[in-house]
Amino acid sequence: MDAEPYELVATPDGMTARIRARGRAVLATPMINRGTAFTPAERDALGLSGLLPSGVSTLEGQLRRVYAQYLRVPDDLARNVFMANLRDRNEVLYYRLLAEHLPEMLPIVYTPTIGQAIERYSHEYRRPRGVYLSIDRPDDVETSFRNFGLGPDDVDLIVATDAEGILGIGDQGVGGIEIAIGKLSVYTAAAGIHPHRVIPVVLDVGTDNRALLDDDLYLGHRGPRVRDQRYDDLIEAYVTTASRLFPHAMLHWEDFGAGNARRILDTYADRYCTFNDDMQGTAAVVLAAAFSALRTSGTRMRDQHVVIHGAGTAGLGIADMMREVMIREGLSEAEATSRFWALGSRGLLVDDSSRLRDFQLPYARPAAEVAGWHGAGSAAGIDLATVVANVRPTILIGTSAQPGSFTEPIVKQMAAHVERPVIMPLSNPTSRAEAFPADLLDWTGGRALIATGSPFPPATVGEDVHTIAQANNALVFPGIGLGVTVARASRVSDGMITAAADAVARLSPSAGPTGPTAPLLPPIEELWTVSAAVGAAVARAAADEGLAQVPVTDPERQVDQAMWRPAYPRIEVI
Repeated sequence: MDAEPYELVATPDGMTARIRARGRAVLATPMINRGTAFTPAERDALGLSGLLPSGVSTLEGQLRRVYAQYLRVPDDLARNVFMANLRDRNEVLYYRLLAEHLPEMLPIVYTPTIGQAIERYSHEYRRPRGVYLSIDRPDDVETSFRNFGLGPDDVDLIVATDAEGILGIGDQGVGGIEIAIGKLSVYTAAAGIHPHRVIPVVLDVGTDNRALLDDDLYLGHRGPRVRDQRYDDLIEAYVTTASRLFPHAMLHWEDFGAGNARRILDTYADRYCTFNDDMQGTAAVVLAAAFSALRTSGTRMRDQHVVIHGAGTAGLGIADMMREVMIREGLSEAEATSRFWALGSRGLLVDDSSRLRDFQLPYARPAAEVAGWHGAGSAAGIDLATVVANVRPTILIGTSAQPGSFTEPIVKQMAAHVERPVIMPLSNPTSRAEAFPADLLDWTGGRALIATGSPFPPATVGEDVHTIAQANNALVFPGIGLGVTVARASRVSDGMITAAADAVARLSPSAGPTGPTAPLLPPIEELWTVSAAVGAAVARAAADEGLAQVPVTDPERQVDQAMWRPAYPRIEVI
């Protein structure tokens, strides 16, 4: 690829950038531009003399400068733009800054602030990043990927979205490319996936967002969201083409609508290396919290009665993973399924309903079983309070987006029958949480084991201060991608997802000497260490299941060697 301004190669002394560009072309190429950190000799060799101030900075000095600039930016959206501009200028500096301040900056480059950037995408458009696949031009899929300029051995990860279910703000059309870009930034900052071995993709299939369609500046397909065979044909073309051109890449699905997310995953999971973070990533981090809670309470997954309030793709994805663990612990599939009670918008799922989605059917309770319950047979359905009173659950999970639905009577009813109730109000943002942790601890006398979807401050009960775990998908998905990359896994199995969850649970502070007041999950501050542990566990599981396409002999060492650290490479002028 002689037209490229540089190439990165691994050499015995680390990464080397072989640079053929000169002058302003060097400064305009983010992966090789190091700005004021170019030495005088490098400036002479690369045609940069006179194009930079005479002072030479270290990377550490540049970090201090850009972080001070970041702190002066007035609001979160402006900080998101600041970070995007830094990435467009100097990628090593961008990822080093992000990695060193990840807990602070993760909400800026990813959720929730990226939601504002997505909504403003067509108005704030700066430069293209990624591949745009349009429903208008399905025959251009292969050409589009080839135009991106990477070869078959150059790609580890592709994140694609159709932007129908973005971050709780819904259908955002072509602006959804920003969620794929943001996700890949987290993969890099948290797990060392090289930023030039990834591709963000948006499947532009139209939008039902009237505000976008009425906006003269909107940059996507200007028409209603396509939902017929053309949609499935574009998905098929994307999957088969991407997998053929980049045979080692994991295909990550992000923010697809409920009507397509599970259907697409079920269609391709057994044939291609695919992963849906909204389903499998959410399930993995919740499973990790459950593993930690059960170790604290001294019980097994197979012994749990689980109520899931919110029977969508996320809630039942959690149920699927927990059920698989129960089966591995010795239950039959029917026995394991019978341990779950799921509620949708019309109450408990019951098998005589005509309104169930395919993925809900396995969890629908027999109508005869609940015939005597209060509310059975009514249009309103059987509510959460009735389910809790009859089931006596040990685990209560909220994915309903119904704020305050875990009421004091419901929680006290649950706590009356279990010593350490596991309660996870996972809906976010905070305004949609099913309950607040401080209330849950108050209503259970400090006995509840809690994980939440949104961050919450510590809660005090008597003299005990309880740190609240946040079930943040960032604890699992970067490491899963890393492990798949190291093993060159042919697909992502349930066993690999469970291995990721177990690796996170083993790093939980609740397993340490601080005991029951410690969080069920490790903090975001430890994300790099967590991702390395998850990556090793996933690679080992892939090898154990015969899914690894390269030898996995020392997964910890192989993972460590695979993790890219943002540092300026050695320069070789060609």
